[in-house]
Amino acid sequence: MDPGSGSVFVRDMLIGRVNIMPRKTVFEMKVSEVYPLLVQKAERKGRSRAEVDQVTAWLTGYNMTSADLDVTYAEFFEHAPNMNPRAGLIKGSVCGVRVKEIEDLLMKKIRWLDKLVDELAKGKPMDKILR
Repeated sequence: MDPGSGSVFVRDMLIGRVNIMPRKTVFEMKVSEVYPLLVQKAERKGRSRAEVDQVTAWLTGYNMTSADLDVTYAEFFEHAPNMNPRAGLIKGSVCGVRVKEIEDLLMKKIRWLDKLVDELAKGKPMDKILR
């Protein structure tokens, strides 16, 4: 057996020598883990953190400079101070999933923010993003 092969890892995993942490769902992740990824996505395309903060505020009512980032993503959306009533106008797909077809309201809210950041990263003007 080649020591560099994956079979060594599998053998060690099977006999308990490898500690594999369970994966967290997006609901369980802290905002402090997820939000920087949204900002990075926008910044890679020449947009700013301030613009990500602006679309987040439009959707949720949070002021991201003072929001508690040490809550789960689920808590962040469940306790949003002012979900925008126009959020239902957000259409299209995120990761191949049509936003309108998502039945779980919490997941829909998460995808709405993903979609807004996608539109931002694609260069869409802010007045069009903020419907």
